[in-house]
Amino acid sequence: MKIIRYAAVAAPVGGVLLGALDFVWIKYVPYPFAELGNSMAVWAVAGFLLAFWGRWGWARGIGAAVVLLVVAVPSYYLAAMVIQHDDAATMYNTTALLWMGSAVIAGVVFGGAGVAARRPGRWQAVAPAMPAAVLFAEAGLLAGRIGDPDYGIDPLWSALLDVALGVLLTALIAGPRRWVALLWAVPLALVGWVLLSVARFG
Repeated sequence: MKIIRYAAVAAPVGGVLLGALDFVWIKYVPYPFAELGNSMAVWAVAGFLLAFWGRWGWARGIGAAVVLLVVAVPSYYLAAMVIQHDDAATMYNTTALLWMGSAVIAGVVFGGAGVAARRPGRWQAVAPAMPAAVLFAEAGLLAGRIGDPDYGIDPLWSALLDVALGVLLTALIAGPRRWVALLWAVPLALVGWVLLSVARFG
């Protein structure tokens, strides 16, 4: 795809599509698959994949991931406004701005990992573990909700989906180094779980 070569086009277009299609996914796809649309880990993985597939340098790859994720936030709320008539203020209120701030951080971290996964060096073995790591970390948060009266057993299925997606992505991204990447994903997931717990995403 030629469009992926042009970060200035791919990033904003991808952001609009990510946000809008994410809302549509949540609204119309049946449970438990719909929960992938509520997954912050899936958005982080999207930033990684854009930089990974784009084969750009550091500045362009990280910048593209940041733009993708930041643009996706108002796009999500715009889709909610069009489809279910939500207030237009949701696109720029405090919650949206906080998510856009988080998108910048995720874009830097996962966009950088996407670039590193393509470049020779000491980080090439670790970087492909990042998608699985964030999905495993989220699975850990979801597992902590199992049995809670507000959630029941439902988080189990979402956690299993995250784990399965993490393993599948690692197999596709890391190729013959998939086992090394999966091994790296475990300690990285633990770090991610701690950070997400401290940030009260759980």
